[in-house]
Amino acid sequence: MNHNTPASVSPRPLRHLIKTQRRVMSGAQLKAHGVSAASAQEQCRAGGPWQQVLPGVFLLHPGPATSDERLHAVLLYAGRVAERQGQLDAVPVQPAAGEAHTAPAVPYTDALVTGLAALALHGFSSAPPLLSLDHIDVLVPRTRRLRSTEFVRLIRATGLPTPVQIGGVPVAPVPRALADAVAQLSDAGAVRRLLTEAVRGGHCEPASVVRELTQARLLTRPHVVDAVDSLLAEGRAIAEDRLYTMVRAHGLPDPVWNVDLRLPGGPHLGGLDAYWPDQAVAVELDTRAPRQDEDALWSEYARKREHLERLGITVVYITPRKLRDSLEQQAAVVRTALMAAGDRDPAAYVVVLPR
Repeated sequence: MNHNTPASVSPRPLRHLIKTQRRVMSGAQLKAHGVSAASAQEQCRAGGPWQQVLPGVFLLHPGPATSDERLHAVLLYAGRVAERQGQLDAVPVQPAAGEAHTAPAVPYTDALVTGLAALALHGFSSAPPLLSLDHIDVLVPRTRRLRSTEFVRLIRATGLPTPVQIGGVPVAPVPRALADAVAQLSDAGAVRRLLTEAVRGGHCEPASVVRELTQARLLTRPHVVDAVDSLLAEGRAIAEDRLYTMVRAHGLPDPVWNVDLRLPGGPHLGGLDAYWPDQAVAVELDTRAPRQDEDALWSEYARKREHLERLGITVVYITPRKLRDSLEQQAAVVRTALMAAGDRDPAAYVVVLPR
């Protein structure tokens, strides 16, 4: 053992590595297993049993890398692998059907799979299969001294989002992965399909997607703006369906849907998604888009609400996310407002018109 070998690790023969299911390793991991850089390169000679797939990353078999191996190779190149009890281990890959998977997960830091590869891992049917991707996008801190190479495309960020762990792979959340994917796409149809699936498939709400696209400065691209307009319309339609479901499933009295309110012979008071005239209770979906001036738009909401409540009308604002995540709770809020109507002074008379 020389001074470069960790004291807690004894060198092990190469056959030990070849027999394991741990098929992707970095040079540092090989060194921790007693394999020198020269020995690793010798194994990667023409016709040899190993191959170097990325700088400092080795595949311990001669055949093509699987999609899982490519992902772990990218993370070994771009990220850092935390030490576990003083010993660096190899990267586990998916076992064959019926085989036990005993290798521990590798705790990567400072790297997340993003873009189309991340969307494929999130289960997007509109994302290409992993093996068909020429590049795997990886988020890394802006300060990392690395370069894109081979099938690794680095995307630098000031701060990394909290990763989603999918099969031992740290993956960017859907909104961030979408923004990174859209940044690389010029096909308007592909952008529209990805954004639509994000909302229709329940992966996230439109507001979170638009926020990421805004931060990435992608809303200057006409094909992205068109896709976002469709996304927001899709998101509102889904939220409206959930609102209908809330009323039916939780036994609320039927409101009048999608109406405008006016004072008799007076000004327009605003549109509402649902209104119970007998109780003077209104529901409005809060579908503000982050690309708009949120402060100004919220001021408009607040002015409208204040005006209606001065007239004795209770306004309940519900976000699409709350309808998705806590339908029963939102139904209880509306039911409470309806039940409290008898304790309030009668509301002013207003004209209800279809919107």
